[in-house]
Amino acid sequence: FLSGGYALHEVVLIRSLIGFVIIVALIAPMTNGWAIMSTRRLGMHLLRGLLVVAANMLFFLGLAAMPLAEAVAIFFVSPLIITVFSVIFLGEKVGPRRWTAIVVGFIGVLIILRPGYGVFSPDALIPLTAALMFATYVLLTRFVSRRDSSATSFFWTGVTGGVLMTMVGIWTWTPMSPTASIWLACLCVTGALGHYLLIRTYEIAEASAVQPFTYFQLVFVAIIGMSVFDETVEINVAIGAVIVIAAGLFTLWRERRKG
Repeated sequence: FLSGGYALHEVVLIRSLIGFVIIVALIAPMTNGWAIMSTRRLGMHLLRGLLVVAANMLFFLGLAAMPLAEAVAIFFVSPLIITVFSVIFLGEKVGPRRWTAIVVGFIGVLIILRPGYGVFSPDALIPLTAALMFATYVLLTRFVSRRDSSATSFFWTGVTGGVLMTMVGIWTWTPMSPTASIWLACLCVTGALGHYLLIRTYEIAEASAVQPFTYFQLVFVAIIGMSVFDETVEINVAIGAVIVIAAGLFTLWRERRKG
């Protein structure tokens, strides 16, 4: 709704600033107050904030440079990258069944999106770099969660994003209509809540175990497309969605058996 009439950096700027307000007004009072600022890994938190802002900007730049399906398909290699990183850098154990679930989920994504030969164009390096940055962000989130709470991680991500995007977006400000302001408010609230839940997830679960559930985003996108934008779901989308859900449920079953 917003991308047609407003610059990307302006939308990301407001989202980052509102996210910070939510941290100060809601998250901090419900946790440890201003103690959530306390950390011995400030450098890593700042790097996390930089990575997530850069990943978002590059991903949306990729959407402008190449077809939507191809850009999204490339970005969704990030769960595989995260799993590899979690094994190499965090020492997490990933068995053959979980590897299979992740790969099967990715195959389901490809069936849904049906990427063409444009995947291998030079423009593909843009969403691929975004995927690599996001994977590194998730790795650092998992690492800092061993010492810091999810509230602390969320706080420093919001601060970093707000400062960076203010430096970029304040110079080309465009007033928004009342309708656009309502949609932007919804974006800010859902974005901030979703980001906090993501950080909380990586605090209590292994990164490699969470990744198959990332593919559920595509199922939700299909539902929103049909109900809000009056789109139709083709047979490949239905087949891919079933595969994605099966991969996620299999991983959940395996984790419960291990527990």
